[in-house]
Amino acid sequence: MSLNEITLRIPTEHMANVFGQFDANIKKIEKHLGVTVVVREDTLKIIGNESNAKGAGEVFEQLCELSRRGNEITEQNVNYALALLKEHKGDALVEIDRDIICHTIQGKPVKPKTIGQKQYVDNIRDKMVVFGMGPAGTGKTYLAMAMAITAFKNEEVSRIILTRPAIEAGEKLGFLPGDLQSKVDPYLRPLYDALYQIMGADSFQKNMEKGLIEVAPLAYMRGRTLDNAFIILDEAQNTTPAQMKMFLTRIGFGSKAVITGDATQKDLAPGTKSGLDVALRVLRGIDEIGICELTSKDVVRHPLVQRIVQAYDDYEKKTASKNKSRQERK
Repeated sequence: MSLNEITLRIPTEHMANVFGQFDANIKKIEKHLGVTVVVREDTLKIIGNESNAKGAGEVFEQLCELSRRGNEITEQNVNYALALLKEHKGDALVEIDRDIICHTIQGKPVKPKTIGQKQYVDNIRDKMVVFGMGPAGTGKTYLAMAMAITAFKNEEVSRIILTRPAIEAGEKLGFLPGDLQSKVDPYLRPLYDALYQIMGADSFQKNMEKGLIEVAPLAYMRGRTLDNAFIILDEAQNTTPAQMKMFLTRIGFGSKAVITGDATQKDLAPGTKSGLDVALRVLRGIDEIGICELTSKDVVRHPLVQRIVQAYDDYEKKTASKNKSRQERK
């Protein structure tokens, strides 16, 4: 097999970012695509068979463009660029990066990082109700929060309402110290964390005192009509069908709702149906409702998290297959 050589120029100021610490990104690309990469000053030579050398060149160009836009190149970026190359979607990474939702209080841009996340964000923009399902680390809650804060700042909605079911994990709420708000706050902490990071603690407290931002357990939604609000229901896999129906029928005029959940992490009592599962079966096919299913490919936490999620997916598929075979033999 004849070897091809491709030459690229990487600007000196971007080399450290693109190549990674101790050239970790170069080594990963070499190993994944079976190519050899030689660096001389600002010139990059890629040696390998034609398709792999060309593919490695595309990956380096994508990473370089991300770096030019001020992104810190992470292992997740490299892994995802290689995965997109395999799916013949090599230019998608830069396209995704163009979609800036908002900035954190420190000025860091918040944007989707995968095709799945981009579709999720687009659905939130276009639909009145969006279901976002996926494993831990796919940005379901964080991106929904960023979209809510952006809509609030742009005066598209007059308030933000964040809610989740307060499922008791081992101890009854009554045994926890403090008043009712103190008892439920630990269940809502992930929502507070995202608000602090994007909006800032001072701005959050001021809007909270004015009643423009409300963070409450799902039970508080009963009997209300929520107009001109951006409503996020987090951890929806822990709702019962009755709770989910109650929540969905609270949505009023000028409102937008995002329901997030992970069907593999239910804390409901054994034998209890999940309101999320039922809602997805009942509501699938309604035009105004968007359904986004994120996967392990959309995990943007440490790469180990992605591998853990994938390992569990594979295990559950094998278990389901074995159980099906047993039932068929019976």
